[in-house]
Amino acid sequence: MRAVPDKRTGKNCVYSMEDAAVAAFAVFTTQSPSFLAYQRTMEQTRGQSNAQTLFGMRQIPTDNCVRTMLDPVAPSHLFPLFTQIFNALNAGGHIDPLRVSLDSSEDGPGRLLIALDGTAYHASHTIHCARCTRIEHSNGSVSYQHTVITPVIVTPALSRVIPLAPGFIVPQDGHDKQDCETAAAKRWLMTTAAHYRDQHVTLLGDDLTSRQPLCEQILAAGLHFLLVCKPSSHPTLYEWVESLARSGGVVTHQITRRKGRQVLTDTYRFAQELPLRAGADALCVNWLELTTMNAQGQTIYHNAWVTWHTIHPGNVATLAAAARTRWGIENGANNTLKTKGYHFEHNFGHGKTYLSSLLATLNLLAFLLHTVQEMTSHKYRLLRASLPTRQTFFDDIRALTRYLCFPSFEALLDFMLKGLEIDAPDSS
Repeated sequence: MRAVPDKRTGKNCVYSMEDAAVAAFAVFTTQSPSFLAYQRTMEQTRGQSNAQTLFGMRQIPTDNCVRTMLDPVAPSHLFPLFTQIFNALNAGGHIDPLRVSLDSSEDGPGRLLIALDGTAYHASHTIHCARCTRIEHSNGSVSYQHTVITPVIVTPALSRVIPLAPGFIVPQDGHDKQDCETAAAKRWLMTTAAHYRDQHVTLLGDDLTSRQPLCEQILAAGLHFLLVCKPSSHPTLYEWVESLARSGGVVTHQITRRKGRQVLTDTYRFAQELPLRAGADALCVNWLELTTMNAQGQTIYHNAWVTWHTIHPGNVATLAAAARTRWGIENGANNTLKTKGYHFEHNFGHGKTYLSSLLATLNLLAFLLHTVQEMTSHKYRLLRASLPTRQTFFDDIRALTRYLCFPSFEALLDFMLKGLEIDAPDSS
C-alpha cells in the first residue's frame, strides 16, 4: 500500500495515505463494515487493536476521512500488487496445478487460462461522477453505472479462480463514443498482458471479444485465444463452415460418456483456417463446435468458439472443456463478489474522482488474499472446511476481532482451530 500517492497540499495530514488505504482494505478483508469503529474502541480501552497487530496501521482514520483521502488516488497504483502476488504464487509452485495441456505438440508446463468478462459494481439514477457511464433509457430516464472487467485465472479441474488486475470501463478523454468492454479489454492487454507473456496464456471470452481487432491485439501481446463465436455476429465465417460441411471439410468427432445416471453424447465439429470476417485482410482462425445430447436425443448444451490453437481429435475435447471454463469468471468470481460477503455492488463510497473504482480494487485484492490463504495455508483450509458456510467463517472473524486482539493472523487461526477442537500442524 506504500505505492498510494499523497496528493494533499494542506497541513491537515494527521493520517498517512498508507493507513487510509490499509484501513479500507481491512474492512474488505474482514468483511466487517464496522471494523474501524470497533478497533478505535479497542485501542481506547486496551491501548492496541487488531488494526495495528493484523494490518500494521499506525493510526485508525474515520470512514469519512478514508473516503476523502482516497478519492484522488487512481486504482492503477494498486495494480502492481496483483502481479507481485501472482509472481509469489508462481515461484512457490502454486500456479502449476492450474495449468492445462491444450496441445501435446506444445512445449512447456501447460497453459494458463485467463477469462475476461465485465460486471457492474455500481448503478444509480442519482449518484454519479465524471467517470460514470451514462445510460439513457427508452422512457427518457437516465441512470449511471460503473463497470469493470475482472480477469481471472481459471482451470477446468478446480472451481477456485485467481483474480488479476481489473480493467475499468470509463469515459475516455478525447473520445466521442461511450467506453465499452472491448475497449477496456484492449487497454488491459496493453497495460497488463506483458506481465504474463511468458506464462503461455490463452484468453477466454464471450462473443463480444471474438472480433478481429481484439484477436489481433491478443496475438500481438504474445497470447492465444479461445473465444465464443456466434453465427449472428460472424456471418462470413459460418458461410465457410456451411460450404466446407457440404464438401466434407468439417471434421466430426463423437465421444459418449456417463454423467451420473445419464448417458451423454458429445459431438465435436471443427475446421481449420477460416476467415474471421469478410475482406482480404481477414484473420484466419480455427473453429470448434460442441453439441451435447442425452439418451433421449435432447440437446442439453451447444456452443462454438474460434481459436488460434490447432484442433485435432486428440485435443478437441480438452479445448472445449477449457473454453467452457470461462463460466468460472461468473460463478467463481463475479457471483462470489456479489453474493458471498464482499457486497461488490454496494456503494461503499462513490466520491468525485476515483473513490468508487479504488474501493472496488481493494475489494478485489481482499478476494485475492482470501484465495491465496486458501491455496497456501493448511490452517485456513481446515477452518473453511470445518465451518458450514463462508458466511459463518467471516461472522466468526468479525466477532473475534471485535472483542479480542490477536498478535497475528496465525494466532487468530490458531485460536479458532483450538475453539473448534481441530488439530493442526505447528507451522511456527
